[in-house]
Amino acid sequence: MTDFNDRERAEEAKFARDEEMHFRIHARRNRLLGEWAAQKMGLSAVEADAYSKSVVQADFEEAGDEDVIRKVLGDLVSSGQDTSEAEVRAALDAKAVEARRALMGEG
Repeated sequence: MTDFNDRERAEEAKFARDEEMHFRIHARRNRLLGEWAAQKMGLSAVEADAYSKSVVQADFEEAGDEDVIRKVLGDLVSSGQDTSEAEVRAALDAKAVEARRALMGEG
């Protein structure tokens, strides 16, 4: 019975680590996307930092990525940038790869 309990605890610990890593990758991806958008909008370093944080916060509005895409696309269009939803989605995908590589390198 002890082996089963040990295995169960190990699985629970692995699940918790995986969930934490998933959260960290998404947060970093969103920050990187915010930096990308801030650069396109020509924001200063301080403004870009604040904007990146607001993109991370936007991800907590609803499940999925639509809230982040909607925010970034809306902000880019409002600032007069010629962009599309497809371009924002492509940037989001690229930043996800970048975030995953950066965090996996830390571990």
